[in-house]
Amino acid sequence: MTLLITILAFVFTLGAAVIIHEFGHFIVAKLLGIRVEAFSVGFGPRIFGWRWGTTDYRLSAIPLGGFVKLGGDESNAPIEGESVSDIPLRERFDLRPRRQKFMVIIAGPVMNILTALMIPFVAALLYGVPATVSPVVSRIAPNGAADIAKLESGDRIISFNNQDNPTWSGINDDALLRPGQTLPLVVERNGQRIPLEIKPTPRNERGETVGDLGFQPDSAVTIGSVEANSPAAEAGLRPDDRVVAINGEPMLRDEQVVLYIQDHKAEPLTLMVERGGERLEVETRARQMSDGKERLGIRFGGGPLERVGLVGAASYAVEHNLRFIRLTAVALGQIFQGQRSARDSLAGPIGIGRAAGTAANEGGWEGVFWFLGFLSLNLGVFNLLPIPVLDGGAIFLLFIEAMLGVVGITLSMTIRERIQQLGFVTLLLLMGFVIFNDLAKEASLWRNSSKDRPAATASPSPQPQQR
Repeated sequence: MTLLITILAFVFTLGAAVIIHEFGHFIVAKLLGIRVEAFSVGFGPRIFGWRWGTTDYRLSAIPLGGFVKLGGDESNAPIEGESVSDIPLRERFDLRPRRQKFMVIIAGPVMNILTALMIPFVAALLYGVPATVSPVVSRIAPNGAADIAKLESGDRIISFNNQDNPTWSGINDDALLRPGQTLPLVVERNGQRIPLEIKPTPRNERGETVGDLGFQPDSAVTIGSVEANSPAAEAGLRPDDRVVAINGEPMLRDEQVVLYIQDHKAEPLTLMVERGGERLEVETRARQMSDGKERLGIRFGGGPLERVGLVGAASYAVEHNLRFIRLTAVALGQIFQGQRSARDSLAGPIGIGRAAGTAANEGGWEGVFWFLGFLSLNLGVFNLLPIPVLDGGAIFLLFIEAMLGVVGITLSMTIRERIQQLGFVTLLLLMGFVIFNDLAKEASLWRNSSKDRPAATASPSPQPQQR
């Protein structure tokens, strides 16, 4: 059942992200009166489809993207096929002014980015946004990075990694991206400013090495809901219970609880929970549920939420997406500087499938849509890179043509096709590299299958997790 959900989540999210992207090209071309010869999900030979008017809507054999074939555009002929010869001049893409070409090309990434903004915007309006968490140290894990750095409960972090007045999410992001690196911080303790250094402890989270600070602010691991007839319900666990520890090990994050239960699902579990200001111990054990997974049957609440209006929801949506753009940019910079392994950080179709499955299995439909937003953002930004075959490469070629046109030089169709072929080969090499990484990671997970942890990037959303 879990495998089926993973496959369906992968097909749905990748297919939706590709269709949204290609629909952007499609609708703008149609509005401008440009002929669309084909709307394809996937590359390569046509599997099936239907023709409506002058457009062939098809599913193609290689499910690694898609394309919209524009009338008169031969620059991608090796990939998309050649245009028919009897297209009216007014419907040809290649005869349109550069501003219209730009509008059609940029529409795909714009649609992806708008989708990535719309999902958190709607979620914020419906449910609210995570309450702001002050960067005040509350719970410290024994022998963790914070304990070693001599942080104390009640310390207020006023500078972290040379950034003044940091937010908790910013502190956490810096630590996640810098496992094992010494980071400066300044805390305020009893009215005094104390400079310290902390080295985030490297830990493996779903196949990726990240940094762990070993402390949490005053926000608990809170149970949001308990499934009926589950081990958690039978043990007496309730919504709003705060999970303090399991088998004596302090629990600082929702993900830590998830992974601990996965690693000890065949063992008795003693949960220390806080309820109404009192602490009590609950005995339970994971068992196989209706979805085929061995778990307790609890879903985490994700912390307190604050209601917002249109402006607050829009602000949250923008900040949510900018956060992931910043994280991606920093991670890529670390790869090029040799500070981070490309194998651990880059994901191909297998990695994306695992991440989609994790989102679906742990967050249900809510998790799937959050992941769709994350994937759509990545697809939109990636397509803006100035690589031939990608939209960013086509925009870059428009710019080069405009510059050459000033001195009376034009790029021949042969040169354009050669540039596109080079870009396609580059893209294939990159795809081969990330697929190899995926397979190597799968092999590593198989060798360590006793741990039973999925090899996917951390969930890209604050959706509740289910255990």
